[in-house]
Amino acid sequence: MRKIDVSSEIAPRPAGFALWNLGFRPFYLFASIYAACSIMLWAAEYAGYLPGGYRRDPLWHGNEMLYGYTIAVVAGFLFTAVRNWTNRPTPTGAALAAFTLLWLAGRILVLTPYPMAAAIVNAAFPIAVAGGIGLPLVRADNRRNYFFIALLLAAGLTELVFQFSEMDLLRWPAYVGLQLGLDIVLFIIAVMAGRVIPMFTNNAIPGAQATRNPWVEKVALGGVLALAIADLAGAPGIMIVVLAAALAVAHAMRLYLWQPWRVLGKPLVWVLHAAYAWIVIHLLLRALAAIDFVGQPLAVHALTIGAIGGMTIGMMTRTARGHTGRPLVTDGYELACYLLIQLAALIRVFGGMLLQDIYLRTVIASAACWSAAFGIYAVRYWPVLSRPRLDGKPG
Repeated sequence: MRKIDVSSEIAPRPAGFALWNLGFRPFYLFASIYAACSIMLWAAEYAGYLPGGYRRDPLWHGNEMLYGYTIAVVAGFLFTAVRNWTNRPTPTGAALAAFTLLWLAGRILVLTPYPMAAAIVNAAFPIAVAGGIGLPLVRADNRRNYFFIALLLAAGLTELVFQFSEMDLLRWPAYVGLQLGLDIVLFIIAVMAGRVIPMFTNNAIPGAQATRNPWVEKVALGGVLALAIADLAGAPGIMIVVLAAALAVAHAMRLYLWQPWRVLGKPLVWVLHAAYAWIVIHLLLRALAAIDFVGQPLAVHALTIGAIGGMTIGMMTRTARGHTGRPLVTDGYELACYLLIQLAALIRVFGGMLLQDIYLRTVIASAACWSAAFGIYAVRYWPVLSRPRLDGKPG
């Protein structure tokens, strides 16, 4: 592991408060705090250590991690990336604070006896983010990234489906809305991984030749959309088995082309490769779960903890460093975050599979690792995200 450039870290920092300067700042910070605190609270209630008060139901727990934590990180990333892609402004200052308050209102409302208000606010957030990135994308005629607008609008719709199903206003299983939301996030991760992981690998490793094969790309990404359509249509289990198994092969081939074995000495890069490997595991487990060979929650947590957790913590450290003028290297805190997320996924998935006699303990241990990882990130990156860039540039 390379040592960090200490001089850049201890140099006098520009004075001032910069939390609202760019989208990644508030959403990375508040999402990490929320991820740490909410899972710790949920695990305590799930285990019976605390009386029920938070959303103990696994469906609500999953919904909050998807539309609470994950969508917040996606919003922060896109507000930052779209500005770079288009060279046009995205929400900052008071507008960015308003987006953050909208997200925070959703987190509060799900704890109140006002489910309709919670449904409207939580669905409004990804739709509002779609507008926030849509304006600069359209003005710049950046058609390559228009699909992000559609995906965020779809995320808002699936959140309404879930919430209305829970309120018995829609005769559709609530888990379908949650599954479709997971499919949307899986597609977002798969697209962005294909853009950044080969590039980061080649930049970090001299002589690396991480590549993308056009046919593999089409099968891997198109297959995720096909899987989402199958989930929407309520396809029979055998179709899910075939689709998920074929997709696992395609994504494994995709990862192989990115040469993951070459990045073991580069934590900022291997964390992304490891997260992507969990997509392959998730798809294999989805195929097995469709024939009741393993439990569906194991497949879900391979995606949510391993892939989403690993990819977001990796991108949250890398982009926060890059956009605050810091060197793209890791220290012990960041390495601890990466390892704790991997441990959380391993315990939750394979511990839950192999240690069924102590299943509850595996849930608690996994939750503790997850909360520790994001707690460390929040403490470590609070000054990074709230202070101006070290190089004095805007953002």
